[in-house]
Amino acid sequence: MKKRVLFYLVALVSTISLESCATNYVVSQPVTSPTQYKTDAKLLALDAKIEADKNKLISSFISEKSVAIAAVKNNIKNSDIAKAVKHSQKIDQILTEAQTYIGTPYRYGGMTRSGIDCSAFVLSVFGAAAGLSLPRVAASQSQEGESVAKENLQKGDLIFFSHGRRISHVGIVENVTETGEVMFIHAATSKGVMVSSLNDSYWGPKYRSAKRVITENGDSYNNFASTTTSATTNL
Repeated sequence: MKKRVLFYLVALVSTISLESCATNYVVSQPVTSPTQYKTDAKLLALDAKIEADKNKLISSFISEKSVAIAAVKNNIKNSDIAKAVKHSQKIDQILTEAQTYIGTPYRYGGMTRSGIDCSAFVLSVFGAAAGLSLPRVAASQSQEGESVAKENLQKGDLIFFSHGRRISHVGIVENVTETGEVMFIHAATSKGVMVSSLNDSYWGPKYRSAKRVITENGDSYNNFASTTTSATTNL
């Protein structure tokens, strides 16, 4: 009996001791030292600075790219304006030169202000005002430059006429009115160098084609033939 009581007593004491140990054993996170807090703060600050620098760099790149694009656009715009001005000045020079011939009598084969035919008038005007060397005859002149539709005619364009298949007359577009009427200056057999209209009952039906020999840049096209001394056939 005593042995049994002693056994229970020992078991009770052991149980109480184990519970006491389990109660005193606490699982907890490691204590973070003040140094670690400082390190974490520095890393966060560094990350923030890197992010700020990255955003600044991106903004700077975008800004520089925008400035570059704007500069290119401005250069293109200025270049286009310069070309337009050059073209306008060249056409004005051509028409001013042409108008100095108004009243000059017509002479078949003539090449002077004492008497001139249509193709000689055109080559003289473009030679003096634009430095171009056009062919001597109207038919050959019609092969130069760039073809232009009648509805797209502009000042300075060459327009060609004929009685039949062969081009035999040429004039220079002087103006296109707001209503679309095309006025041209030419050396006519009837009154010499004068201004006429494509709406004219005589010239209108004889119109055949048009060419542009001055580009939008104010330059000449590169396919001009050499000046020849062939005989002319003019109206």
